[in-house]
Amino acid sequence: MIKGVIFDLDGTLLDSMTVWSSIDREFLMENGISDPPPEVSDVVKKMTVDESSQYFIDRFGLSCTKEYVIWRIEDMVRQRYEDQIPLKPHAVEILDFLDSIGIPYGIATATYKGLAEAALKRCGVYDRFRFLLTDVEYPSGKNFPDIFVGGAERLGALPSETLVVEDSLHCIETAKAAGFPVCGVYDPVAEADSGRIKELSDFYVRSLDEIINIFRAN
Repeated sequence: MIKGVIFDLDGTLLDSMTVWSSIDREFLMENGISDPPPEVSDVVKKMTVDESSQYFIDRFGLSCTKEYVIWRIEDMVRQRYEDQIPLKPHAVEILDFLDSIGIPYGIATATYKGLAEAALKRCGVYDRFRFLLTDVEYPSGKNFPDIFVGGAERLGALPSETLVVEDSLHCIETAKAAGFPVCGVYDPVAEADSGRIKELSDFYVRSLDEIINIFRAN
């Protein structure tokens, strides 16, 4: 029986994944890399903020500090999180449904904490979540299960009782290995991984409102 839900943010609740792929390339071009490899966003999306910043420096021989990379990329995307990026369709609907059946929920994300807070507050849903966990609280990010386990504890549930809702393959792999039931969510940016995501996930949805059926079936 599912007693709590941990949502991913980008690509799951927020329609924001295309922003990150363009920002990575914009940042590198700004720093003298005229033709950044198209796969760079696929590489860094599996990393924490700290790791991805160091990767840019090491991989492309940038002369700036890691702290500058972190600051600059956050600054480049800030306006979009504060003013533009929308919730995915039916996000509010699924939160309303979970409230109606008394299921608590929170967020575990690899996004910069300040950006996540800004977008959620603008969309009017920030205060609805029990927690917003990032690599501030869990520096190892989603390549290790600690962030999911910590979320389950905050929801008062065991991993086996906590549904993880994710669009990224590497996060789904982490959650599944730690004993969490997983709902894979379709996002166009992760199209190449969709087959494997479907194989691993206990449930798979193309639209957030389909999550309601998971609870009605249980």
